[in-house]
Amino acid sequence: MSYNIFGHVFKFMTWGESHGVAIGCVVDGCPPNIPIDAAEIQKFLDLRKPGTSRHTTQRREADLVKILSGVFENDDGVLVSTGTPISLMIENTDQRSKDYGEIQNQYRPGHADFTYQNKYGIRDHRGGGRSSARETAMRVAAGGIARQVVPNIKITGGLVQMGDLKINYENWDDAQISQNPFFCPDAEMVPKFEAYLDKIRKAGSSVGAVIEVRASNVPVGLGAPIYAKLDQDLASAMMSINAVKSVEIGAGSDAAALTGEENADQIRIDNHGEPFFLSNNAGGILGGISSGQDVIVRFAVKPTSSILTKRQSIDKFGKQVDIMTKGRHDPCVGIRAVPVGEAMMAVVLADHYLLNRAQNG
Repeated sequence: MSYNIFGHVFKFMTWGESHGVAIGCVVDGCPPNIPIDAAEIQKFLDLRKPGTSRHTTQRREADLVKILSGVFENDDGVLVSTGTPISLMIENTDQRSKDYGEIQNQYRPGHADFTYQNKYGIRDHRGGGRSSARETAMRVAAGGIARQVVPNIKITGGLVQMGDLKINYENWDDAQISQNPFFCPDAEMVPKFEAYLDKIRKAGSSVGAVIEVRASNVPVGLGAPIYAKLDQDLASAMMSINAVKSVEIGAGSDAAALTGEENADQIRIDNHGEPFFLSNNAGGILGGISSGQDVIVRFAVKPTSSILTKRQSIDKFGKQVDIMTKGRHDPCVGIRAVPVGEAMMAVVLADHYLLNRAQNG
C-alpha cells in the first residue's frame, strides 16, 4: 500500500492497524533544536483518546506515546529535535477482535470493507485495520511536534454542529471548549447536544457533525499561488481524515449566496500604520497565500457507519446479507475529530512555514 506519507518539507508517515500490536508515525523534516516535550504531545493525545465520556467509544486505550528517535538533550538539558527522523509509537492495549468475527467475510455498508478488499485482495477485518480512525492518533502526535515549528501559533478547534443542531457563533468562547465533552465553544448548546446524543446512543444509531478549526498568529505569505495553495493543502489534509465528506475555507459554500460587495474583505490601515481587514470571508487565505488573518477551516463528518440497526449488504462470496455491526463505536465520531483537525492544521502550517522560509529566507 502506497501513500502513507503527508507533507512537502515537514512530512510524516503513519503505520499500524487498529487491532495490531501498536501504531506509530515517523516525522521527517523537522528542523533541529525544536523543543520536543512528550508531556505536551500527550496532552493533545489525551483529548482524542477513546473512553473519555459516555459520548464516545468505550474502547479503553491510554494512548501513551513513546518517542523512539530524533531527539536529544541540548547543552541546557532541554530535549530538542536533532533534525533526524522523529519516530513515535503508541501500543494498542484494549483490542477486542472477537467483536468482528461475524463480519470477516462481509462488507459493512458505509465502511471501506468493499473497496479495500477489491483493491488489495486482502483486508484486516478487525476494526477496519489500516482504514480505522485509530490511525488518527498518530496524526495528533505529529501535530504536537508541528505546533512547535511555527512561532506563537495558536490553533483552536470546536464542534459547531451535531446533526441538525448548530451553535450560535455569537456565543463562541474558546474557554468553553475544554469544559465539555463535545469541544463545543457555545455553552448554551452543550446540554442540547448531550440530550440529543443520548437518544442517538440509546437507539444504537449515530449522527454526523461539523468541526471548525481556527489558527491565529499565522504569518503573512504562507502558501503558493498555483499548485501549493495553502487552502488546497488544508482541504487535502482535512479530507484525509476518516469519515470527512466536505471541507470549507472561510465563508465556504455560503460565499455562493453573497454579492461581490459582501464577499470582498475590505482593508484599512490602523492607528499604528498596520493593515487590517474588515471581515474574513476568505478564511485568512487570498490567492492561496495566508493574509495574516485567522485561518478558518470547517469540515463535515458523516455519521459513524457502525450501528446496531441491520443494513443490507453482500459478502465476498457474492451472497446478499443483512449486517448489524457489534463492538464499541462512537455515536458521533465527529467529537474526537476535533483534535485530529487541529493536528492536521498544525502539520500544514508547519510545512508551509518551512517551505516559505526555504524560498524567501
